[in-house]
Amino acid sequence: MIDPDVARLVRGVLWPGFLGRTAPDWLLRELDGGLAGVVYFGQNLSSDPTEVAALSAELRDHRPEILIGVDEEGGNVSRLEAQTGSTLPGHAQLGALDDVETTRAVGAALAERLHAAGANVALAPVADVNTNPANPVIGVRSFGPTADLVSRHVAAMVDGLQAGGVAACVKHYPGHGDTASDSHLDLPRIDLDLAELEAEHLPPFDAAIAAGVASVMTAHIVVPAFGDAPATLNPIPLRRLRESGFDGVIISDALDMAAIRSTTGSGRGAVLALEAGVDLLCIGNPSNLGPKQGATTDEDDYLEVFEAVCAAVADGELDRAIVERAAARVAWLARSVSPSTGSGTGASVPEPSAVPELVEGRFSDAIRRVVRVRGEVAIDASAITLVDLRDRPTFAVASAHDPFAESLAERFDVTRLAAGPSLRTPGPDAEAPASDELTLLLETIPADDGVVLLADRLGDDTPQRLAVDRVALVRPDAVVVSVGLPLSEDAVLPLPVIDTLAASLASADRVTELLAAASSAAPTHHLHDQHHRNGS
Repeated sequence: MIDPDVARLVRGVLWPGFLGRTAPDWLLRELDGGLAGVVYFGQNLSSDPTEVAALSAELRDHRPEILIGVDEEGGNVSRLEAQTGSTLPGHAQLGALDDVETTRAVGAALAERLHAAGANVALAPVADVNTNPANPVIGVRSFGPTADLVSRHVAAMVDGLQAGGVAACVKHYPGHGDTASDSHLDLPRIDLDLAELEAEHLPPFDAAIAAGVASVMTAHIVVPAFGDAPATLNPIPLRRLRESGFDGVIISDALDMAAIRSTTGSGRGAVLALEAGVDLLCIGNPSNLGPKQGATTDEDDYLEVFEAVCAAVADGELDRAIVERAAARVAWLARSVSPSTGSGTGASVPEPSAVPELVEGRFSDAIRRVVRVRGEVAIDASAITLVDLRDRPTFAVASAHDPFAESLAERFDVTRLAAGPSLRTPGPDAEAPASDELTLLLETIPADDGVVLLADRLGDDTPQRLAVDRVALVRPDAVVVSVGLPLSEDAVLPLPVIDTLAASLASADRVTELLAAASSAAPTHHLHDQHHRNGS
């Protein structure tokens, strides 16, 4: 039997996800018992903002001082616009524009949207400096590859979010930008010495702290300079975070990610994270299959962590005072952003202010200025076949929605082909391009259709780059739309490229605008979605 006082204390440091668009009974009971709050994911949110606001109001009825967080970055990562694609610029686009006032305005717009949904914590901005072009999980989610650039935009977005009355959560400390693997699927390791880390990856977090950021999210990464434990479970980097002047809430990245669940397990990981200095435990998105392959429920995921922490406090393994300090910080943050108390507690997050004037025009102009065309786009057709060469979205992006197909369908008759691995990589007959499967597929596309290739990894010798080379042999009139990191200035592709820096609705609309301007054919407004997976 769990001591009721211990149970209530432990609930105050837990931040679960849940399944569905209505609050399950177990979640409402736990909120009544002191649960810190919830994190919304795309699967929780209707495209109707009034439904989301009603859900938030129901949760707040059970716990007025609740933390409702949303993983909302703009660009590739949006939960509020998961059904359509984000209408806001992404981090890489903002970094390319390098206008901090626009970045601050995007933060304010994000805050306004979170408020409308009844949420009060934005899991943004991303402070990772993307120094590894092959990084599978950060990429265009970063403002860029240098500490100075990322620092000034992190500070600006923190300002915009928190001026809008929403607590910002800068992530992923001490920096996920140099990883070569995804912590949703593996435990990444960054082999940098402390001097490199201090110079290249920690400055954006220091800039966020100087800007008064309310919370910082940890990374599930091993940095040998700090020892063998991942940062979320490691007191050394978290002590460095405190010593740098941060006195807000330290939030774990999701404990259901393979970096934790497949190593220590979520329950044990939660105990170690609290011991290391984490205040609020993000349990994760139960709709992700993860290592348990779906053999779990949202309540199971929650109870695994809740029971492990309660047991550790009860048997003395985890000092109760550690949990009390963490719960006090979480409660402070909840009071600072709760409508019932506002900022009268002296917390640093103020009441929401109006989004700056002309914001929408500014954002449209920003997208136009950063979406670049390399080569000459020569599509002149009323129909387009869109061939998506990308892999499935990462868990960080989550949404499989393709805003490019829907946007193009506003002006063209669109057929969408989702290419599986066999279409991206050469088979046994790769040296004879006319016989490979991708070539055969392209030959089925009507000659008067325009061909657009959607790609996000076009570095030398990547499967997508090789696919582009093969397409150019059959359809030299095709156009590549790159939604990933841009190619270097001296890179040469055999086809024209539109670099967007984000797979968002805002980017898709600009691409549609460019292709429509290149075509004199009359639009027909249709979308046909076809999938060529071949076992993928």
